[in-house]
Amino acid sequence: MSQKVQKIWRIMVEEWRMILGKPLYLLLILGAPIFISFFFLDLMKAGAPNELPVALVDNDGSKTSRSIARNLDAFKNTKIVLKAKDFHEAQKAVQKGEVYGIYLIPENFEKDLMASRQPTLSFYTNNSVLIPASLQMSDMTTMSALASGSVGRSVLLAKGATEAQAKAILQPISVDTHPLSNYNTNYGVYLCPILLPGIYNVLVILLTLYVLGIEVKYGLSRQLLQLADGNIMFALAAKLLPMTAIFCIVCMCMNSVMFGFLGFPCKCGLGIMNLTTCLMVMANQCLAIFIYGLFPTMRVSLSVASFLSVMSISLSGFTFPVSAFPPAFQAWPYVCPIRHYFVIYTEQALNGFGLYYSWQNFVALLLFALLPLTVMSRIEKVYQAMVYNA
Repeated sequence: MSQKVQKIWRIMVEEWRMILGKPLYLLLILGAPIFISFFFLDLMKAGAPNELPVALVDNDGSKTSRSIARNLDAFKNTKIVLKAKDFHEAQKAVQKGEVYGIYLIPENFEKDLMASRQPTLSFYTNNSVLIPASLQMSDMTTMSALASGSVGRSVLLAKGATEAQAKAILQPISVDTHPLSNYNTNYGVYLCPILLPGIYNVLVILLTLYVLGIEVKYGLSRQLLQLADGNIMFALAAKLLPMTAIFCIVCMCMNSVMFGFLGFPCKCGLGIMNLTTCLMVMANQCLAIFIYGLFPTMRVSLSVASFLSVMSISLSGFTFPVSAFPPAFQAWPYVCPIRHYFVIYTEQALNGFGLYYSWQNFVALLLFALLPLTVMSRIEKVYQAMVYNA
């Protein structure tokens, strides 16, 4: 038993030497995840986009229109960067990408308002950039409602209504909102714990396949099997363990940054999220071994894995519900580890449900460890034959 442990240890040491001896390995396994993590965390540090540029077309030029413009500019998400002479000039700014929306105040706005002729405030948003357009649409709609309410309040008070009566008429139903989980509507809380594991998902699968393939490419696969006494399972486990350790450590460090330093919601505790992340890493590695067993040519297996890993992010069901998928695609998300990670993150970290509610997803991540067992004999034959197909 001790001799087998020594041989496995030797394989791990050789793998460490190969990782440390090749700058590209360190860049992809360690450098890329760290860079991407800090890039997205820094990008989302404000929580949400703010001071988004908008063009103002004030064809009235009255005191009321100037007041509306000042109030709109005071909103956190909106900044008036262009006071256009006419709508055509503002439209050109939208087409050039200089602004995301247009707020149009018509001529005689104040006169029509005072005469109760219901003037129309118009606003346009460029929905090809959905998030900025949605945020600006919300601000413009709110500003228009406030302007309408302010005028209605003044009219009611002038007619002798009290402040309470005016408020009851203008807003007969009082709305009490309670956003759950991400109560600050922080886009970092929503996107970073999705994007970062999603990118790790791709890196882990591709790098695992590359590590498996280069053994045959460089004619080292038979030597690897000899070191493991011909046991392909021990050989692959010992070879992949150093990379597994690096990915898990990097992921746990990023979890500490997100859920500890940056204060992202984590109602289940950091330990559960670290466990989930490590399970996701190992599940992706097992999936990569399975793909290599089905397609033992490195070029083909990398192509297949690239398609599957990218599609798994797109069809994970986090931004678009799985129930709304076409029936043929509804089973797709559940055959990829990243979907189960997203569900656990939502149920545990954001909502704080009991572990019982996520047991199926934990079991699913563990079941990915069974996939390599179905292709081990095929990989062993490929390693013994040591024939590299470019």
